[in-house]
Amino acid sequence: MLNLCSDRYHFSVGLAAAIVSGKISLLPPTITPETLRQLQAFSADVFCLHDSDHGAAELHQLCYPVMPNGYPSALQIPQIDSRQLVAVLFTSGSSGSPLPHPKSWGSLVRNVRAQAQRLRLPEGSTIVGTVPPQHMYGLESTVLLALQSGHALSSAHPFYPADICSAIEDVPTPRVLVSTPVHLKLLLDAELDMPAVEMILSATAPLSVELAKAVEMRFNAPLLEIYGSTETGQLATRRPTQTLEWQLFPSLQLTRQGERMWASGGHVEIAAALNDFINTTTGNRFLLHGRMADLVNIAGKRSSLSSLNHQLNAIPGVLDGAFYMPEETSHNHVVRLSACVVAPTLSRQALIAALRKSIDPVFLPRPLLFVTALPRNSTGKLPREALRTLIETSRLETSASDHPA
Repeated sequence: MLNLCSDRYHFSVGLAAAIVSGKISLLPPTITPETLRQLQAFSADVFCLHDSDHGAAELHQLCYPVMPNGYPSALQIPQIDSRQLVAVLFTSGSSGSPLPHPKSWGSLVRNVRAQAQRLRLPEGSTIVGTVPPQHMYGLESTVLLALQSGHALSSAHPFYPADICSAIEDVPTPRVLVSTPVHLKLLLDAELDMPAVEMILSATAPLSVELAKAVEMRFNAPLLEIYGSTETGQLATRRPTQTLEWQLFPSLQLTRQGERMWASGGHVEIAAALNDFINTTTGNRFLLHGRMADLVNIAGKRSSLSSLNHQLNAIPGVLDGAFYMPEETSHNHVVRLSACVVAPTLSRQALIAALRKSIDPVFLPRPLLFVTALPRNSTGKLPREALRTLIETSRLETSASDHPA
């Protein structure tokens, strides 16, 4: 079953119904015609559960039903076999094509129980999420954490700052906000009065210490960052305003094999290679140095896309921006970085001059393309294929405007 319910409560009911009826929930990060084609190839009998007019028309449809008022006074909680396959989640495609990763009920339960033990949320907390429940982070932290820890979940899926504030205000205290760096930055830039929350969680992209400090000051609440992946689920947490070190969840281990670090134990049923440069420190702690796919080597000089993106987005006037490293076609071809930027108040000359102050000239983008928005998905991630398409389209438009017919 492809669960496309946007209402978080509807999604949760659909997930539970699928589990007790022996169905497997397919949870891709985004829905495009290509995604639907891949899902049908992955499972020919897939059907779609939806709660809006925007279901996947190519698939058999099941509209979320109108539920009867009231419910039986005696409810029996179903017992689920820990080995039962309940979901298949797909990677975001930020470093290539989305890949499927099956999840058993036991691994998901162990995952969020370890999270609950680490977070120690106040009893009866209400969880408000800006991330979709179809994403691994959203599934863990906005749905399963509530189901396994006696907390409440908000059905809302807000995106814009005013909607996020309203969603928080609409639920009782104590409240927990589950979000991403993109949403948190938008919240700060909006300069709204922030409702009271007990804790903020952030994941899906690196969070700068500067942004973390600003968020904690504005909300007057601690911000914890979660490290994990679709392949492994969440693995560790840190409070970036207090330490750069990540602390693993109990029962998890990191083991180095060559240049790669592997995670195992706890809820990770099969040892998984991590796609990040990691150095273990003391005990169950480690430092994160960026993604392996981010490594850029031009003319013998090295940097990372995450570092370059940080320098680009730190320039005053830049609302959003990202570097792109094309595939190397041959050893004789010199690869050039490209970049797309949302900076309506800056000129190209001013932006290049600002970049020269912070990065080596070999990493200056050629071309540097000004766009109105980046094609980020609902978790703030930027799929590589979507960025490549945007760059190709923008280059054609720029070329056409420079050479009018």
